[in-house]
Amino acid sequence: MRPIILSFVLLTSFFCFAQEADIKLKNVSDTILNPKRILKIADPLDGVKTMQKLFPGSLNRFSDKNTFISWKCQSCKPSTFLDVNGVEGDQLFPYTDGVATRLLANIDYSDSKGNQFKILAFNHSVHDEDGLQTGRFSGGLLGLAKFAKNGNVWEMRSFQPAVAAFGAFAQSPTPKLVEIGEDQFAFTLIHANGGAGGAYEGYLYLVAGFDGKYQPILEANNYQLTNSSFISWSGSYTVVNDSAKKHFRDIIIKTKGSYNKAARAKDDFDVEFPEEIAEMGKTKKSFNFEIERRFSFKGKSYKLIDKPVVKFSNVK
Repeated sequence: MRPIILSFVLLTSFFCFAQEADIKLKNVSDTILNPKRILKIADPLDGVKTMQKLFPGSLNRFSDKNTFISWKCQSCKPSTFLDVNGVEGDQLFPYTDGVATRLLANIDYSDSKGNQFKILAFNHSVHDEDGLQTGRFSGGLLGLAKFAKNGNVWEMRSFQPAVAAFGAFAQSPTPKLVEIGEDQFAFTLIHANGGAGGAYEGYLYLVAGFDGKYQPILEANNYQLTNSSFISWSGSYTVVNDSAKKHFRDIIIKTKGSYNKAARAKDDFDVEFPEEIAEMGKTKKSFNFEIERRFSFKGKSYKLIDKPVVKFSNVK
């Protein structure tokens, strides 16, 4: 019986692989990128089904929760969008080789008056026949759609198919909702990337509605560092509850970490230190540190104000 069972397993595996490899690239109209599109969805709103209405391509469901829509727009004129990696240049979207669109997040929230909203976040990457996302220094292109609940219907209030690209291997980090003012909501994303085998440095980005569109309005480096044997740090942020500022309130970022000189001598990869601790790293064997920075909205983006506050502990 063993050869028969083996043949059955091989046949089943081949059939499953063939199903996953059969991806259709459907051509769509350029009207899908119109930010003024009208879309109403009956409650409850299903994220994947709604994504397919926004991007009516071919729906693919792979294993490991790899669900995406394949589409191509031959009549679309590609536009340039920022890729924060800054290595392979900005992205031209829609991609001429086709697009794979995935649902990143389905976020529910309410304002102070009890109005209910829902944000769908999407990740766009270049179409791949095997359903893969590749390119270490290519970010996933973030798109957003905002819905408001009206009775038993969700009405789309704003639609921005593409904002900017974040993350590595064409995979954007998941945006997190944050209130930065009175009934003013934005998103934070931790963008992390680095060379093969080396440390991954993370930046904190804030994406908010400004000048009629969602866009990055804060970039904070030295927010996170992983995959290093001798130094690491992680960040957290808080919005200052200041009644004098109705919108775009100040944001305080705290970065905590530790350093070990002995471990540094054994590591094949070095790291660029935050300037606030660089001098200490030259003279001490080990220490813990905390850096506090305050950002305030100035003109069109958040800027660092005042001098960062640095604290050291367990210094040897």
